[in-house]
Amino acid sequence: MLSASAPFEGPEKLLEVWFAPSPAHVPDANRPKNGKIGLRRVPRVVWEDMLAVVKCKVLSVIEGDETDAYLLSESSLFVFAHRIILKTCGTTLNLLGLPGILDIARDYASLPSVHQCFYSRKSFMFPERQLGPHREWKDEVAFLDAIFPRGAAYTVGKVNGDHWLLYITSPSGAVPPDIAEVSQPQDYTIEILMSDLSPEAREPFFFSASPSPRDDVPADQLPFILGQTLSTALQITEIFPPHLTTLDAYAFSPCGYSSNALLNWGEAGPERRRGEGYYTIHVTPEEGWSYASFECNVPLSSRPSSRKDIPDIETLVRRVVNIFRPARLSLTLFISSQHNNSTEEEGADTTVEVAQRAFKAALTSSSGGLETGSGDPTDSQRVYRRTDKINYEFGGYDLAFASFELR
Repeated sequence: MLSASAPFEGPEKLLEVWFAPSPAHVPDANRPKNGKIGLRRVPRVVWEDMLAVVKCKVLSVIEGDETDAYLLSESSLFVFAHRIILKTCGTTLNLLGLPGILDIARDYASLPSVHQCFYSRKSFMFPERQLGPHREWKDEVAFLDAIFPRGAAYTVGKVNGDHWLLYITSPSGAVPPDIAEVSQPQDYTIEILMSDLSPEAREPFFFSASPSPRDDVPADQLPFILGQTLSTALQITEIFPPHLTTLDAYAFSPCGYSSNALLNWGEAGPERRRGEGYYTIHVTPEEGWSYASFECNVPLSSRPSSRKDIPDIETLVRRVVNIFRPARLSLTLFISSQHNNSTEEEGADTTVEVAQRAFKAALTSSSGGLETGSGDPTDSQRVYRRTDKINYEFGGYDLAFASFELR
């Protein structure tokens, strides 16, 4: 297998900045231009200038009804009318893009203040290789504290093992809390962060040679064609129903893979409302630091469902883990509190607690449907044991965190 010349940091830095509680709160909400409002009206070249500071570039973009999904040389950028999500891996300078993002929102979308900000990441494999404020968590926190007066930093999980770091600010005073509770749509994000992928799972992401040019295909389009072909072969295209999905995938040379997808999830969500969501996948396949991440913001049912369109959490986890077959993984569900607590008020378990049971059912049962991926009939069923289970209540958000490793 080919390899990069030096270790690559797969775990991403994830920055999410909200400038309003919902698209309806942006100044031009009732005056769309070419069907777009708020931050989605910012020209691509403006985002590219900001990303140059971060040390990454745009490979492609797909535009949906509510979201623009930029596939980057190091992960992804998602632009909504009222918020932006910047997810970057390697030694990118994610947080150095924040001042530019604030300027862009003010100058191009008349959004001069931040409603709420989130920054999170998994513990680094090679922290000594990071640059700027990303060398240590305390430096990242200090950078954010210098910008936001109401920030709080948390470490979730084992400090001397896999853990998850979060910085979160309190909502701005621009929108009264009682109004924000009513106005904000459900905010829901699930992440599956996988390390030590099996050799069988890693092998398809290596390419012994660059794709040969074809007369009818421009050379710069070949990585996208290979990415789409690989997505189909590995059943990445089947994680969600293909007829609901617009997929943008890229195969890196000599190895690696990234994809963004926009999902029209119809009325499959718990609140039976229409919506557009995303998922994103990034793969670093080299032995010694292999890593794959999956992130999705489509609200999923926490209980098994007979529906054949949008999977429930348990089914989703199995599908993703069957593709990458990690030896270790961490899962997070981050959800706005009013949607988590609504079940508790009805006398049922909270959404995060039900999600914890779904994580466990998907990964620890020998009859759970996980595949070995090996042709050896003596190869045992892939079964995990849970090493951490933590539920956390933040201001306005709740978290389910769990980590697992192969038995």
